Amino acid sequence: MSAYPVPDASGFIKLDAMENPFDLPAPLKAQLAQRLTDVLLNRYPVPSYRAVKEALSAKLGVPEGCPVMLGNGSDELIHLVLQACAKPGAVALAPLPGFVMYEMSARLNGVRFVGVPLAANFSLNLPAMLMAIAEHKPAVIFIAYPNNPTGNLWSDSDIEQIVRAAPGLVVIDEAYHPFAQQSWMNRLAQFDKVLVMRTLSKLGLAGIRLGYMAGSARWIEQFEKVRPPYNVNVLTEAAALFMLEHLEVLDAQAAQLRSERTRLFDALRQMKGVTPHPSAANFILTRVPDAAGWMAGLKARGILIKNVSGMHPLLSGCLRLTVGTPQENDRLIAALTELAKA
Repeated sequence: MSAYPVPDASGFIKLDAMENPFDLPAPLKAQLAQRLTDVLLNRYPVPSYRAVKEALSAKLGVPEGCPVMLGNGSDELIHLVLQACAKPGAVALAPLPGFVMYEMSARLNGVRFVGVPLAANFSLNLPAMLMAIAEHKPAVIFIAYPNNPTGNLWSDSDIEQIVRAAPGLVVIDEAYHPFAQQSWMNRLAQFDKVLVMRTLSKLGLAGIRLGYMAGSARWIEQFEKVRPPYNVNVLTEAAALFMLEHLEVLDAQAAQLRSERTRLFDALRQMKGVTPHPSAANFILTRVPDAAGWMAGLKARGILIKNVSGMHPLLSGCLRLTVGTPQENDRLIAALTELAKA
């Protein structure tokens, strides 16, 4: 293993980490700053986090009767789910290519990880998934919805078959919900074994590191037992509460990114040798003739993206392009057009 790599983005247009590229309006930043000055930094957070949980539930569509658990980003929630389920012989299962933290957290918690390759078009290989579930009897199945790094949403009927076949928990990771606008959150009451996990990071608050997970009370109660006390700090809690009062600002930014995603996708389709894959996230997986060469060419032009071609054989030749501001996307399109013509 190696430590999680984060390249230095100083001086670059940063299109490598699926962040919301928009800053907050200046008046809103001033109000937020005032709110944060009232936070008592000498005191621990209120351990129940009741206020922010109620705000998340009310504003972001968590069904009544489904409690919420908070994490220091969804990464911590993934870790805690696996930690709680890590008895000898436990298995975690997920489609591949997928979010790297499922496998990494499983390994670090002593849980055996089973990856099931996607179909060539990046759809779920449902027969292979069902066979793997029957063979390995996983304690936890992770379903990214939409998937990272491919960007697509799985078939709803496929997911339901996986849920019904699962002997243990199914965690549906909706990190990119602001861009997909489809969710399993409203189906939690139908499926006791399903948990829905989200984060505020992609919505525009990556810097405060707040993830949340909802599901059956009897499951959330168990995961709360392994959650570290005070795992969400008071500044994160205050910032989240404030921004949930102004959710319309973040929703408008997400809408603009969805529009820019369409514009970027259409531009990529016109480039020689370039194959973008339809995305329901805030990035576009794009196959190019020379992933390493094109990444170097973009970096030379001041643009940082992610080369995912080495992550899995299905991703050969692929770059992951985060959707940026209109001006950033103009720069990206111009740079890629030059590379395609070279």
